[in-house]
Amino acid sequence: MSKINLEILAYDDSPLGPLCLRRRELLSKPGTFVTEVTLNHEFLMSSLYTDSESELARIAIEMSVGEHLKVLVGGLGLGYTAYQALRSPRVAKVEVVDLLPQVIQWLKDGLVPLSQELNAESRLDVQQGDVYARLAGTPDRLFDVILIDVDHSPDERLGEENASFYSVDGLRAAKEHLAPNGVLAVWSYAESSPFADALRQVFDHVRVEPVTYDNQLIDERLTDWLFFAKR
Repeated sequence: MSKINLEILAYDDSPLGPLCLRRRELLSKPGTFVTEVTLNHEFLMSSLYTDSESELARIAIEMSVGEHLKVLVGGLGLGYTAYQALRSPRVAKVEVVDLLPQVIQWLKDGLVPLSQELNAESRLDVQQGDVYARLAGTPDRLFDVILIDVDHSPDERLGEENASFYSVDGLRAAKEHLAPNGVLAVWSYAESSPFADALRQVFDHVRVEPVTYDNQLIDERLTDWLFFAKR
């Protein structure tokens, strides 16, 4: 019988359903280990393919102007979006807000691939909270870059209460949290013309970038979609 190399690193109940962090060896690539997250028994994210998460931060910072940038990240996940933002010497502070305290604890406990780098980073501040509720409220401070990597897409959300963010009114409220020339960036696994149209009603400059990659696990070429809007 062949050995199944699968390790459950953490398993917890959450308001969104059972949350699991696991590490496994790829059968197609012996010696290659990936860290994965499932939510409510459905695949959510993997450390194997992180190009689009990194591009979300890289392009948004490239679009921004000035130095000493303040960045807000909605969704910690495995940390790749925040890590890419911190790679820029122009970034002075990265504040991450995640709804699930379990995800934040994974980072503190060193369970995710970038734990060592992120835990050593003095510019990083990770907090538990609802980033959508925060962006719907009155801003207490402004950000040069806001990166949202929470839902599967504007049309397939982890919670229906998130829907208002993707509307014209929700985007207008979120815009108030941006400094002049600030950039809002949103990750999606699918294209969304209605969301792009809503962005164009609120922002003067909107950019949509596809990021295509070969998913060797299912032998298929996939595309993630990144939405950028500049105040």
